[in-house]
Amino acid sequence: MKFFLDTADIEQIRTVNSWGILDGVTTNPTLVSKTGRPFLEVVKEILEEVDGPVSLETVSLDAEGMVKEGRQLAELGENVVVKIPMTPEGMKAVKLLEEEGIPTNVTLIFSPTQALIAAKAGASYVSPFVGRLDDISGEGMKLIREIREIFFNYEFTTEIIVASVRHPMHVLEAALVGADICTAPFSTIEKLFKHPLTDKGIDTFLKDWEKVPDKPF
Repeated sequence: MKFFLDTADIEQIRTVNSWGILDGVTTNPTLVSKTGRPFLEVVKEILEEVDGPVSLETVSLDAEGMVKEGRQLAELGENVVVKIPMTPEGMKAVKLLEEEGIPTNVTLIFSPTQALIAAKAGASYVSPFVGRLDDISGEGMKLIREIREIFFNYEFTTEIIVASVRHPMHVLEAALVGADICTAPFSTIEKLFKHPLTDKGIDTFLKDWEKVPDKPF
């Protein structure tokens, strides 16, 4: 499973990239607004840092506007993926952009049939939001399992990005289900390293190391 970072914070991106596990980045208008910086300035830094796909979102509600914005976003870098909302107008835009060779990521997916529609429209990626479903007492990971089964049944090549990730268990469950990608905030990815027995083991080894005579380093 690939790890994407869900952020527009360049320092977070650089940190995760330095760990050697960053496969891509997803952004949205909310994440960009949190930086308090000009959009193009933020995007330029991200694209320079990240080798993998970088999802940038359109803001128009009609297909014509989405396609226009999608083309502009695609010109910013070869690894740009255009995020499109799950609407009828959005699917029109997905079809047109994909025909032009511009990859798309259909966002705000909350049902398996929405994912099916996006895949049939030709989307490169779908982003089901597991955390937001859990927030309203839904079953976010059940959605991923259902989408995975549908895509397997019909041999869709559309990749599943598990989005709206809230905690490490979402990451684990996404991997167990067989999701292609999990996009998570920095805080969640950082928590994946943590385990009390790891910390305890390191502390024990270091204390014992101090007892070793004539240490080479």
